[in-house]
Amino acid sequence: MDDMTALALARSWRPKTFSELVGQDHVVKALTHALDQGRLHHAWLFTGTRGVGKTTIARIMAKALNCTGVDGQGKMTSEPCGKCPACLEIDAGRFVDYIEMDAASNRGVDDIASLLEKAAYAPSNGRYKVYMIDEVHMLTNHAFNAMLKTLEEPPEHVKFILATTDPQKIPVTILSRCLQFNLKQMPVPLIVEHLEKVLAAEKVENEVNALRVLAKAAQGSMRDALSLTDQAIAYAAGKVTEESVRGMLGTLDDAYLVRILDCLITKDGASLLAVANEMGERSMSFSLALQDLSSLLQKIAAAQVVPESILEDWPEASEIRRLATQLTKEEAQLFYQITITSRPDLSLAPDEQTGFAMTLLRMLAFRPGGAGGSAPSAPPVASARPSSAPAPKVTPSAPAAKAAPTPVAPSAPASSVGPAERPDWHALMRQLPVKGLVQQLAFQTELQDWVDSAAGVKATIVTPMPQLASEASVARLADALTTHFGKPIKILIEKGEVEGKTVAKVDAQIHQEKRMNAEQMIAADPFIQQLQKEFGATVVGGSVKPL
Repeated sequence: MDDMTALALARSWRPKTFSELVGQDHVVKALTHALDQGRLHHAWLFTGTRGVGKTTIARIMAKALNCTGVDGQGKMTSEPCGKCPACLEIDAGRFVDYIEMDAASNRGVDDIASLLEKAAYAPSNGRYKVYMIDEVHMLTNHAFNAMLKTLEEPPEHVKFILATTDPQKIPVTILSRCLQFNLKQMPVPLIVEHLEKVLAAEKVENEVNALRVLAKAAQGSMRDALSLTDQAIAYAAGKVTEESVRGMLGTLDDAYLVRILDCLITKDGASLLAVANEMGERSMSFSLALQDLSSLLQKIAAAQVVPESILEDWPEASEIRRLATQLTKEEAQLFYQITITSRPDLSLAPDEQTGFAMTLLRMLAFRPGGAGGSAPSAPPVASARPSSAPAPKVTPSAPAAKAAPTPVAPSAPASSVGPAERPDWHALMRQLPVKGLVQQLAFQTELQDWVDSAAGVKATIVTPMPQLASEASVARLADALTTHFGKPIKILIEKGEVEGKTVAKVDAQIHQEKRMNAEQMIAADPFIQQLQKEFGATVVGGSVKPL
């Protein structure tokens, strides 16, 4: 074929028979059985995203219904010959009894009325008149109502095929008159397999990782995958490599993503910003970068729970295994949440690179266990595993164990800076460099007992919110206390109402007092009083907020 008339891959590789169709086996099976048994419905509805085969299946169905075989004597078949006049004319788009209508352009009641009026006439050349209405959800309500009766009881020689990307907008009265088939999005491995077959036939050299990047960018659409492959062939001007495809799409090399997570693990803020700058110099898409990062974090989180979820053909399989052991489950979940919630904020940032850099800094700042300091973490200290049920009180044989705190006289000094007295718990909790859930736990606790010994300190604390006291959070709080006092701290958690006031309650009381003072100041303001007197104005209760 001459280069000037060469078709795009998406057109030249459009399936012409059910056997060539990729990825829709459930639909093919149902339709071929119906054709072979002659049990045909009068209307079908194909739903699914763009580029998964809705129009292609409609054309194959039209050929199957009208095929006459090579000798002209054939009957309706699930395997159209592709050589009879009906098959050839449908493939060429000039079969008079196969009518494709775009409902986006012909959505009015007059357009539908004209179509239905012609449907009453017998087919000119074929066995059936086949009407294919694409994007049928675009029709107006009047147009839907006009076609209801005909769609339910069409003439014997008429078949309707409806296609839509948005079935939610189709009236139930239409849905109930059709056989509905939901076409699946194409999985990445299936797209890669098909692209390998296409490029082998086209004699184009390629790297399998390049095809994976193209398949991922296609987001479930085989047509998009073929169109992107066409673009990649032109862009590469030779072998389709992963580097050329990533350059064309502006997508991120997995090595960048791994570097980002490594910087978060080591709390290296400088290197984290350096990665963002390097990506900016290469004009990469930061929105796609966040998308790819969230995808990687999902795989890491899945690997932490189900190790066999890692597939060996993933190029990043070894890195996922490593990162799954170096990140805690809480960190993987937190980082994933930050990446997906930050994508919409990129449009609000001064520029995408700034928004991306702030997302990375947010992940560093809110990382459980600290905000990126350089001090090494203290060795882990055993802590009690909290239970959802109230924990039993620590009751030694002496019944006076619940009495007031019993400071223990310092024995042999375990540490030169060891705590000798019961600390001010509220002030201590405000001082500790903890963030996120650990900070919430700290603010919702009251110190019940503080026992200092040569082996370390055993602190018993009470919280009315045991759901905050996860094993990881208690361990991190113990680590922070150990670092602060310079000696091992063991924490025992008990559930119960606190006798005193937690940091959270103190803060809430302070805020309430400030709000009441602000309301009193507003009420005493002469200007406010004048407005109330002259215009009957009122101050909405609860609307005054202290600065």
